[in-house]
Amino acid sequence: MDLKEKLARLGITGNLYKVYCAIMELGDTTVTEVATRANIARTTCADAITRLANEGLVQWQGRGRDRSVSALNPGVLLEHIAARRELIEDLLPELRSIYNRATGKPQIRFYEGAEGVKTVLWDSLRCKRGPLLATFSMSELEAVPGLDEITLYQKERLALGLSMRVIRSASKDVQHIWPNDKTRELRELRFTPPNITLSMTTLIYDNCVASISSKKENYGLIIESEEYANFQRAMYEVMWQSCIPATDADQH
Repeated sequence: MDLKEKLARLGITGNLYKVYCAIMELGDTTVTEVATRANIARTTCADAITRLANEGLVQWQGRGRDRSVSALNPGVLLEHIAARRELIEDLLPELRSIYNRATGKPQIRFYEGAEGVKTVLWDSLRCKRGPLLATFSMSELEAVPGLDEITLYQKERLALGLSMRVIRSASKDVQHIWPNDKTRELRELRFTPPNITLSMTTLIYDNCVASISSKKENYGLIIESEEYANFQRAMYEVMWQSCIPATDADQH
């Protein structure tokens, strides 16, 4: 595979290839000189240089008639590839979601670390058909993503007018906050029986089931599947019926 074929695999083809090679050979040069070396029209050459500059492969210098162009160190190609890879990796979850929705396939999205936990938490506010069905492990949420983040989340939920049904374990509650309040805070709260402790947070919304681990494992997971979400929703209803309703005055 020669240089032309290798650069083509990076998207540097046609006039871009001609112009890039000409600039590499000429060093600090002018558009006219590059166009002559590449054997293309000057305006076409200028457009190609602009595209290469946007990709970070060459740079303009000076202004007006004194304007020139030069190639950057070829090492930027590695940065160029790394940046593209990072962008693609960032886009993949969303693109796969669109693809899987179109094909009817379930989707699993896995996110690591505190930022991943936040991503999973906030994704639940995409809910189009409320209420949100949730289990909250309060001591775990206090650690990651933290009560400040959860408070922001709750404010946004209320701004969206999205109601929530929540199951918590009294043994995991760390503060007397977020009580049963169906009127102002759109939250209906129940507690598990004393012999049952919830150590993970889950959110069921539309066709999604989101899970947030403890700080020890530190991850967030979203499974997008109509069948799975309906199954988890049915299981939630069974658990809800076995839980103890909280009163507005005393959440314990």
